[in-house]
Amino acid sequence: MKKDISSLRSTLDYLEAAGELVTTDVEVDPHLEVAAIQKRFDGGAALLFNKVKGYPNARICNNIFASAERIARLLDVDDPKNLKHKVVEALRDPLPPVEVKDGPCQEVVLTKSFDVWDVVPMISHSDSDPGRTLGAGTTVVRGKHFWGGSHIGYNRMNFRGPDFSSFQISPGSHMDQVATHWYRKGPIPVTINIGIPPTCTMMAGSGFTYVILPRGCDELGVAGALQGRPVELVRARTQDAWSIASAEYVIEGYIDTTQKVWESPLAEKDDAQGVHPFHPEWSGYMGKSYRTYRFQATAITHRADRPLYYGLIVHGMDEHFIDGIVREACFLELAERIVPGLCVDTHIPMGMTDWGGVIFQVKKRRARDEGLQRNILTAALSISLGARLGIVVDEDVDIYNIEDVLWALTTRVNPKEDILTVCEGGFGQTFQPAERSSAGERQWTQSNIRFSGAMGIDATRPFIHKDAFERARYNVEVVDLAKFYSPEQIRQAKEGQRDYAKFLAERGI
Repeated sequence: MKKDISSLRSTLDYLEAAGELVTTDVEVDPHLEVAAIQKRFDGGAALLFNKVKGYPNARICNNIFASAERIARLLDVDDPKNLKHKVVEALRDPLPPVEVKDGPCQEVVLTKSFDVWDVVPMISHSDSDPGRTLGAGTTVVRGKHFWGGSHIGYNRMNFRGPDFSSFQISPGSHMDQVATHWYRKGPIPVTINIGIPPTCTMMAGSGFTYVILPRGCDELGVAGALQGRPVELVRARTQDAWSIASAEYVIEGYIDTTQKVWESPLAEKDDAQGVHPFHPEWSGYMGKSYRTYRFQATAITHRADRPLYYGLIVHGMDEHFIDGIVREACFLELAERIVPGLCVDTHIPMGMTDWGGVIFQVKKRRARDEGLQRNILTAALSISLGARLGIVVDEDVDIYNIEDVLWALTTRVNPKEDILTVCEGGFGQTFQPAERSSAGERQWTQSNIRFSGAMGIDATRPFIHKDAFERARYNVEVVDLAKFYSPEQIRQAKEGQRDYAKFLAERGI
């Protein structure tokens, strides 16, 4: 069938036709079961739940982004490693969104006496959650409230009443910049969009690379360039704001910077920030509950026929690729702007927890390139709040194979000279527990933590000693195994090889 990724449901249609969607008609409970099933299939097929307990007209889906290979197919990229290069092109040449009069996201409009809990099938992540929480909504701010551009990003929410919720804003983020600029200057109109086009979802996870995506940029324009057609926007019914026209659900409302709301009843009862649990976070640790600005909902709009809630878990492969692909591209573009041509690739493996780190691969061309790899490394760790680890390696190291990266760390790092502490005492990130714990026994606030700094590791060989670091290589290309063994013998002989052994054997190193 013809591929159309301009909406979530058309994307699911394509994945189903391609045999990449697993569907169940058995009733699923949004409390714990959805998250548990996704974790059991982490890194696997896209999932669709056609019957949701308590929501007869709703469906839930997730895991679309759990495979880099699947994302590459959706974006017509031949190799997942090249996804970032397509994103770089989109960053440089965004396709601005277009305004339309009507959109399927407004087939049903609720403006009076609504209860968000009754309409939107929010999920629980763990049994320590403060109830079901809205983590799947992407906030859209456009126009004067974002300096003439468009922003899309994630803000976790917990509806403490039928029409109001907490609204967690990560310090330093685009939304933090918006809230700071408009603090106590009136309501900040926003829309919370759920079930949106895949490229919009990818842009929503691209946070904290604001040297490349500064305030006033066109994030929805980048999403449009990635999908090959402009993102369509429709004016919100109750706010001076815009909704993604093809969204499944939209919650219209505003952020009130004059009022605060606790993220959980226990935190409110004890008047304690950063103590009581929230759901897991991108860093791989349990989240904590805080006191946030209030989000006031003024309307819910949604598709009429079985709207889709994208109920992703936070610390999983689905969320990892949502957060990681655009960030890899931003780091590649950052390196290119610092010193054109030196950095050839970037990668964020799952173990670096999305926003927690990055690996650069460089190819030194001459002696005077020496040291520029550290300029790139320290710049990346300084500009991305929450980043704790950066590694830079040479072109002969496979940055997609962690054991090969460990080999470079083991054989090419001088502990005295090549391990750098970057930005010690600077500004950290709320979801890193090392920062939270630095507040000691005091009530946690962003202003009383101490950032211990990020660690940069230069695992490149000195250019002038390149010959001393030549990798040993066996000439595997001189033999054809089929000359000596049957296909079954070759299969049997390779069956016991571990992944890294296969990697080394194929390259003869």
